[in-house]
Amino acid sequence: MASTTSTHIPPAPPVTGKSKSTGRAGDKIFLGLSRGSGILLLVIMASIAAFLTYRAALALSKNEGNFFTTFDWNAAGDPPVFGIAVLLFGTVVSSIIAMAIAVPIAVGIALFISHYAPRKLAAPLAYVVDLLAAVPSIVYGIWGALFLVPYLGGLNLWLDQFFGWTYVFEKTEVGVARSLFTVGILLAIMILPIVTSVSREVFLQVPRMNEEAALALGATRWEVIRMSVLPFGRSGVISASMLGLGRALGETMAVATVLSPSFLISFHLLNPGGGTFAQNIAAKFDEANEYGRDALIASGLVLFVLTLLVNGAARLIIARRKEYSGANA
Repeated sequence: MASTTSTHIPPAPPVTGKSKSTGRAGDKIFLGLSRGSGILLLVIMASIAAFLTYRAALALSKNEGNFFTTFDWNAAGDPPVFGIAVLLFGTVVSSIIAMAIAVPIAVGIALFISHYAPRKLAAPLAYVVDLLAAVPSIVYGIWGALFLVPYLGGLNLWLDQFFGWTYVFEKTEVGVARSLFTVGILLAIMILPIVTSVSREVFLQVPRMNEEAALALGATRWEVIRMSVLPFGRSGVISASMLGLGRALGETMAVATVLSPSFLISFHLLNPGGGTFAQNIAAKFDEANEYGRDALIASGLVLFVLTLLVNGAARLIIARRKEYSGANA
C-alpha cells in the first residue's frame, strides 16, 4: 500500500491595516500628481494659445493687407501692411530640405551603431552623436556663416550646371550662398543628432528573439534589418523625425545668422533671400513698436498651429501603424 505525504504550506502573514492603507494612500497620491501634471500641461498650452490669439487679433484688426497672401512686412507703416506668405514658404521649404537630407542619413547612422559597428566603436560613436545634440544653435549658426556659406558656392555652381534644368536648382542671381538651400543643409546638420539618437535607441529595443529567428531561417544581416528591425522601429523613426522637424520649424538664431532675409518667394532655391517665422521674429522684435510686436505674435501663432498640425499628423501615422510600434512584442 503506497503511502501518501502531505506538504504543509504555512499561511501567508495577514496584511495589517497600516500597510494596506499606506499602499492605497501612495496610489492615490501618485494618481493625483499624474493627473494634476497632465491637467497643468493642458492649462499651460491653452493659456499660450489664448495669449497668442488675443494679441494676434489686435494686430489683424488693423492690418490693411491679406495676412496669408501679402508678401510685404511693414507693421510700422501707416497704414500697417504685413503678411506671412514668404515666411510660411521659407519655413516649410527649409524644413522639407532638412528632413529630406537628415532622416535617411540619421537612420543609416543609427543602424550602423546598433547593428554593424563593433562594440568598441559603437560606444564612442553614440557618445559623439549625443554630444552633438547638445551643441547650442548659435554655435551651429556661427559655423554655418563662417564655413558652410563660403564653401557652398562651388556646390551651388555644380548644381546649377548639371541640375539647372529642374528650375529648382537654377541659380539666376549672383551672390553668396545665403539661401533657403543653405538653411536647409544647416538645419539638417542640426537635427541629425536628435533623429539619430532616438532612432538608435528604438533599434536597440528590437526583441533579440526576432533577429535570431530570422538568422535561423538563413536571412542575411540586411534581410534581418529589413524584416525585423525596420518594421519594429518604424513608429519610433517617425517620432524621431517629428521631433527633429519641430526643431527645424522653430530654429531662430542659426537661420538668422545664415540667411539673407527678403520678402520675395522664389522657387530657385539657390538664390539668396527668403525668410522663416522664427528668423523674422528674432530680427524684427527689438525694433518693433507695440503694434509691430502684436504682428510678430500673430506670425508666431501660425507657427504654433503649424507645429500642432505636424505633431497631430505624426500621431495619426503612428496610430495607423500600431502593428509596427512594438507595443505587442
